[in-house]
Amino acid sequence: MKDQNQPTETDPAEQPRNLLDNAIFKLGNALSLLFIVTVAISFYEVLMRYVFNAPTIWVHETASFLGGCLFVYGGIYALSINKHVRVVLIYDLVTTRTRRWLNVFHHIMGLFFSALLSWAAYQMVQDSWFSPFGEMRLETSGSAWNPVFPALVKGMIFLTLSVMFLQFCLHLIQEINGLRKNDDV
Repeated sequence: MKDQNQPTETDPAEQPRNLLDNAIFKLGNALSLLFIVTVAISFYEVLMRYVFNAPTIWVHETASFLGGCLFVYGGIYALSINKHVRVVLIYDLVTTRTRRWLNVFHHIMGLFFSALLSWAAYQMVQDSWFSPFGEMRLETSGSAWNPVFPALVKGMIFLTLSVMFLQFCLHLIQEINGLRKNDDV
């Protein structure tokens, strides 16, 4: 019988694989505290609106901005600890070597996917950060408060997809090296 107080062993496949993944994992754990901030300011809005009849103009946009940025960051966080979506019906039935080949295919498709999305995100950033004449002008929300959150979210999407591309490159190299080592044995 296993002792409930014993720490559970974590699957090595669900650990950061390199320095970039480790940094993403640690930063993601720290950033997750922003969910508490989002809940706190949302509670503040409810309190101000329904108890004191003094609604805010900034809470909804701030909460949406924080939630959106954290959601986008979740993609590279999940990839850093190998918790991304996978069809395990096939993956769990094959040998370790076949899994490595499936991972190589996955990383090549991920490179293609993240490269195309990075390009599209770059176009969005260019449109939301610069005027047609090339002057820096951050897109705003158009609300009464009018923060630059739309431009910042688009920048976050571009940055995150660029990091994801780099992650896929590093993971692909690691898988290929793993296949080479198995061939040498």
